[in-house]
Amino acid sequence: MNLTLFIAKRYLFAKKSHNVINIISIISAGGIAIGTAALIIILSVYNGFEGLIKSMYSTYESDLLITPTHGKSFLPNTAQFDIIRQDTSIAAFCEIVQENVFVKYGDQESIATMKGVDSSYERITLIKNYIKEGEFSLRHGEIPQAVMGRSLAFDLGLRVHFVDPVELYFPSRNRNLSMINPASSLNRERVFPGGLFTIDQNFDQKFIFIPIEIARNLLEYEEEVSSVELYLKPSSDVPRLKKEIISLLGDEYVVQDRYEQNETLYKMMHSEKLSIYIILLFIVIIISCNLFGSLSMLIIEKRDDTETLKALGANNKTIKRIFLIEGWMISLSGILTGTVIALALCFTQQFFGIIPMPGNFVIDSYPIVVKFGDVLLTIAGISLIGLLSAMLPFMIVKKIENF
Repeated sequence: MNLTLFIAKRYLFAKKSHNVINIISIISAGGIAIGTAALIIILSVYNGFEGLIKSMYSTYESDLLITPTHGKSFLPNTAQFDIIRQDTSIAAFCEIVQENVFVKYGDQESIATMKGVDSSYERITLIKNYIKEGEFSLRHGEIPQAVMGRSLAFDLGLRVHFVDPVELYFPSRNRNLSMINPASSLNRERVFPGGLFTIDQNFDQKFIFIPIEIARNLLEYEEEVSSVELYLKPSSDVPRLKKEIISLLGDEYVVQDRYEQNETLYKMMHSEKLSIYIILLFIVIIISCNLFGSLSMLIIEKRDDTETLKALGANNKTIKRIFLIEGWMISLSGILTGTVIALALCFTQQFFGIIPMPGNFVIDSYPIVVKFGDVLLTIAGISLIGLLSAMLPFMIVKKIENF
């Protein structure tokens, strides 16, 4: 066995003449264990919420979104779009007409984002899994229907079983504004309540889905669309297809994947996670001050032993390594204990959901996702802090002990 490791282990587990050193060492290891466990647990909870948010956004976001570089509409019946339609990796090619419109139901009024969709969107959308009233159906026979968020429906005082129509208004592009009768310059369409969904507050408050034909009539479009949403088969190579579509369509169109459709959100989540990691590491640094104190006192206490080791031929470098290894062993014992505790708690919550979410949320318990990379990053970061904390006492004590 390595001599320095053997002596460091004896120093670690042997009873000290000053009991306070034992107490501070235990406090040091316990503090590092708590810091390690807290960091792993908090990052895992953050991963859970991040995955939940991404899954909620993927409910109503397409794999690829095609929009015009200039203007608000375009014609999707060109030869280039026909080639895209024929790609075998595309599960659904959805034409979308989207615009902010004025919505009225009885005496209640609101502004909403109208999204006119075709039958392929109605077939493939995951929003139908979040329907709370009615169903995701945009037509009842020949009668056009609207599917909207429950928050928007609440503002309008609307329920699915109500028989009155929802009125949508949008300014006409072809008629002049009349000062005598301003309403005559507005286009109006009527749709009937078909379903209410609940995904998240912002989306529920904003969107109303109607048949694309009704949306085109309201905006005075013929074959134009605002965008094209592409939903791909599970085994599809999204980056490859995106690159091919960009090459095919040229600079006249913008092609965005899910990340680019919410680039600001995803960057913010990554920045928040990094901030959490750095803040908790600073807390661990403060906790490691106990290790500095414990090791400094131990170096002073063992001055007779160091003189004996020097007489037996040990040099200063060997003696430094003994105390350095002991300090790092205290850190590693805390890291190992904290990691085991954190993983046990995380997996218990992940599989059994012991801690419930407060209030009326979309899930019943706190989401937990343990990522191996986060665990390794935590261990590496706290191990480095422990090593630096073990090295620091030599800078203070060397003048006293001639190290």
